[in-house]
Amino acid sequence: MAPKRQSPLPPQKKKPRPPPALGPEETSASAGLPKKGEKEQQEAIEHIDEVQNEIDRLNEQASEEILKVEQKYNKLRQPFFQKRSELIAKIPNFWVTTFVNHPQVSALLGEEDEEALHYLTRVEVTEFEDIKSGYRIDFYFDENPYFENKVLSKEFHLNESGDPSSKSTEIKWKSGKDLTKRSSQTQNKASRKRQHEEPESFFTWFTDHSDAGADELGEVIKDDIWPNPLQYYLVPDMDDEEGEGEEDDDDDEEEEGLEDIDEEGDEDEGEEDEDDDEGEEGEVKENLAKPTKITFKEFTMLFWSFIYSVVELTRTDCGKKVSHFVVQELRKCLISTWY
Repeated sequence: MAPKRQSPLPPQKKKPRPPPALGPEETSASAGLPKKGEKEQQEAIEHIDEVQNEIDRLNEQASEEILKVEQKYNKLRQPFFQKRSELIAKIPNFWVTTFVNHPQVSALLGEEDEEALHYLTRVEVTEFEDIKSGYRIDFYFDENPYFENKVLSKEFHLNESGDPSSKSTEIKWKSGKDLTKRSSQTQNKASRKRQHEEPESFFTWFTDHSDAGADELGEVIKDDIWPNPLQYYLVPDMDDEEGEGEEDDDDDEEEEGLEDIDEEGDEDEGEEDEDDDEGEEGEVKENLAKPTKITFKEFTMLFWSFIYSVVELTRTDCGKKVSHFVVQELRKCLISTWY
């Protein structure tokens, strides 16, 4: 196909078309008069607002229905929560292990916090009758060297105006055991910058009511840990995993050393085997070079076996291609062997 001829003249620019003449509606709009479609748009916006109000009303109704269902099943779940608490009580250090294995809770735990939580025997989360109004978390402790309380509780409330608030049990610390007020010596070891700050502690949570609406720890315990604490209790200890990993690395290094020794021995044995293989291959070649004659009976049996194989192969498309190749090769073999 011949290439297109290019015109020697430069391309001419198209002249811009003049703008269309304004109609009477547009002329009136440019003069500041209202457009004809503005009234329709305003009416459409008002109708959309009415429809949206109906959607919002249904959403609120759905939320009320969901809360009723949630309250119903909260009551149904209570016997199972009670049974679970009874079983957990048979496992020593269940709750401290669960808290330590949880990434957000463990960030608030110091060594002394963990020691104190070893005396924690039961945790309960109770949502109020109107679950929109709030919930309470109770921590039950055995006799311990840190405080006198048997139960520590923290409640979260949401009043009618929607403002959150919280209140908690006052912890009755034993002399010199207040974990929310560490000694200055401990603070200096931790960080000089925080020398005059109160160090964070799990038990500081019971006295912090500054922002009840953003209480992450309460939400984590209620929504993440309480529904299924077993999943965090069964999380393997990372220190144990690291120790096992180091042992595995040592074992791997030992195995690699043994493999190197075995490879050296295999190389020596391989050289001997190569000499033997060369001798065997020579014998096989000599036997193949010798012509072999067969009887007519043997040829007949071989021929019918061959026919049967071909029939079986031709049942599939792939078999047809293979059988054709086998027929040609076997034919050459039979002719050379018979004659």
